[in-house]
Amino acid sequence: MAIQLVPRLRPNGRAAVLGPTYNEHAACLSAEGWQVDTVPDLAGLVGADLAIVVNPNNPDGRRCDPETLLALVGRVGLLMVDESFGDVTPDLSLLPHAGREGLLVLRSFGKFYGLAGARLGFAFGTEADIAALSRMSGPWPVSGPAIEIGTQALADAAWATAMRAQLAADAARADALAQRTGWQRVGGSDLFRLYDTGSAKAAQDNLARHQIWSRIFPWSETLLRLGLPGPEPEWQRLEAALRPKV
Repeated sequence: MAIQLVPRLRPNGRAAVLGPTYNEHAACLSAEGWQVDTVPDLAGLVGADLAIVVNPNNPDGRRCDPETLLALVGRVGLLMVDESFGDVTPDLSLLPHAGREGLLVLRSFGKFYGLAGARLGFAFGTEADIAALSRMSGPWPVSGPAIEIGTQALADAAWATAMRAQLAADAARADALAQRTGWQRVGGSDLFRLYDTGSAKAAQDNLARHQIWSRIFPWSETLLRLGLPGPEPEWQRLEAALRPKV
């Protein structure tokens, strides 16, 4: 919901999105009448009325250090940093600077905690921006069960620390399987991997035959994004799908 509401926080103008990244930001901005430019580097954001950075980025895992991002505040109308995948890299977060004028930070819950159905997320910004988002979101933006689940999960620091270690090990395991089949990792995070497969469509079709869904992109014929398996049977299914054909 926050992604849909952010374009209404400021009068329509020029928005710059650091890309390539996932499509929702540009789509929501365009739907609200913004001029949207996708730019390849941080310098291209300067001067925008609204600048958007996904950090770490989806799908390539590109990372921007906090100091570099903070240097943009004041050089754009509003800097919105989407940290939906940021739980695996807490050192990159701008949450310690939340409340600074000209900065808005979005966080997701479902990606790291594996509970997308809870429909829970967070926005951190100035008192005025948060009040505006609250008015636009209505009286019941989050369900009671989602609040209860989120409160318990976010308080479990030991689980988060253990999960970061588990995800790092799982990412390395996925990379080893991909390398065995001839794919090259070109990016990603510990929540997903981005591989150069040679032929993204063929790779996606092969995975689908093993009941594994992946993402490919209209701007690349070779890149495929793959999430990490969960229980061991899912790993075995991925291993079977990536087993070299003889």
